[in-house]
Amino acid sequence: MANSAQARKRARQTEKQRQHNTSLRSTLRTAIKKVAKAVLAGDKEAAKAVYQESVSVVDRIADKNIIHKNKAARHKSRLSAAIKSMA
Repeated sequence: MANSAQARKRARQTEKQRQHNTSLRSTLRTAIKKVAKAVLAGDKEAAKAVYQESVSVVDRIADKNIIHKNKAARHKSRLSAAIKSMA
């Protein structure tokens, strides 16, 4: 447990930031799942539309250093490849 006032404040701030980051990470996962669901449904145009929205979310979260930029690029690449491989 934090003993000084400074350490107590840091603990409060850290917990608040952790919860915010968790929320953003959840948003990221939801965006990725939306694209995957659209790909499984088989509608290429709908998948492309959802992909464009998801790319924005992924980039925004990577800019905030919630995930690494290379991880963001990997997610976008895999989703794009899944859409391109649709018949």
